[in-house]
Amino acid sequence: MVQKQNYDLIVIGSGPGGYVAAVRAIQLGFKVACVEKSARLGGICLNVGCIPSKALLDSSEYFHLAKDHFADHGIRTGEVSLDLAAMMTRKEQVVEELTGQVKKLLEGNKVDIVHGTARLEAPDRVTVVKGDSGEPVTLQAKNILLATGSMPVTVPGLPFDGKHIVSSTEALSFDSVPEHMGIVGGGYIGLELGSVWQRLGAQVTVIEMLPNIAATLDGQIIRALERLLKQQGLAFRLRTKVSEAQISDDKVRVTLESDDGETTLDCDKLLVAVGRRPLTQGLGLKEIGVETDPQTGQVLVDETYRTNIPGVYAIGDLTPGPMLAHKASAEGIAAAECMAGLPGEVNYDAIPAVIYTWPEVASVGLTEEQVKERDIPYCTGAYPFSGAGRARCMGEKEGFVKLIAHSETDRILGVHIIGPRAADMIAECVLAMEFGASSEDIARTVHGHPTFSEALQEAAMAVRKCSIYAS
Repeated sequence: MVQKQNYDLIVIGSGPGGYVAAVRAIQLGFKVACVEKSARLGGICLNVGCIPSKALLDSSEYFHLAKDHFADHGIRTGEVSLDLAAMMTRKEQVVEELTGQVKKLLEGNKVDIVHGTARLEAPDRVTVVKGDSGEPVTLQAKNILLATGSMPVTVPGLPFDGKHIVSSTEALSFDSVPEHMGIVGGGYIGLELGSVWQRLGAQVTVIEMLPNIAATLDGQIIRALERLLKQQGLAFRLRTKVSEAQISDDKVRVTLESDDGETTLDCDKLLVAVGRRPLTQGLGLKEIGVETDPQTGQVLVDETYRTNIPGVYAIGDLTPGPMLAHKASAEGIAAAECMAGLPGEVNYDAIPAVIYTWPEVASVGLTEEQVKERDIPYCTGAYPFSGAGRARCMGEKEGFVKLIAHSETDRILGVHIIGPRAADMIAECVLAMEFGASSEDIARTVHGHPTFSEALQEAAMAVRKCSIYAS
């Protein structure tokens, strides 16, 4: 067994949390090893999550525009056809390029990359079994950072078979467009993948136990999103539970339970997208005494991302909070800084969330429902994209910007956007909240014309009207 001493930090996992933490630690003078069990770096996000799904979302949107909307702009294309294999090849190329860039980044920063399956043997020691040779290698370090990400949650009665009942991983790589795709779960993943396959020609039915899709969003945004997705062709079965699914003759028969009684739904593919859980199996956490939440499986950490075991840290999907790649990256930087004795921290009140449907949905801060629950005096301002010149030029008039501010101090409490380029517009709002800005700050900031961001400025002006006359 090969012994490797003298590391300051071993990072387990090379996703957006792990590789960012490794590079930040190098910048702080650490000697770092990054362990990755897969052949490619980048973790779940780059390989079977954020990146391939967005590549397919963009490709499917282009197909939809060419088929249904180019003529509105005077562009005659003739009959538009789909080459799904070429679309999948492009997706893989995007993934390959970005994972390759992660490798170059780590190598360029002198991070030792170790491919294999890691297991904690002690608070300062990790054993890695290499996939190619099966040879165990022991790595030792003062600090160990767990950044292994998450995996899809399974549902009783709906076992994944990789062909008919699938997770988001398989739903990114179908070799043909399903005639009818059922989706269990109306959250971000289900809505995004449902949008991909609906645009490409599938009939899509989303089944959700709760009264609303995307339940964590502001209520006004939820209602608008559901209406627009219905207009696009997605069907929703809300307040409905899936009790079982049976596969027969290459079809899936799904049994549904709701207040109206028991019904069945037949589909070609059933995507189960009810959430994700921390990926900790085989890490040896229990054996060395790392505490986890018995209900969620999340690793319990303090404000420095350290577990109850000194020297062992955890970030990203392993820890409480939203399972978002940018949250993991921010925590990776903060954790490395805390190890170095610096005041690393993450402002969890200013983490954006995005749903990449079309129109896009983006939000930061509190929803109106949360403000009411906390009995905070507030004002809201909203402005529709139909009033923005740039949106009309693009033919993208649906949606609006909603801004919530404290009615006494005018400090921004939350911003919620549904509309074109919402994913990019939200950055201004995150920065504003990070600096404790008021709605007047945004209202008085000159925004370029014609741009989508003018809708944000107008929404901020509408808040000021409320604030001025609140008394």
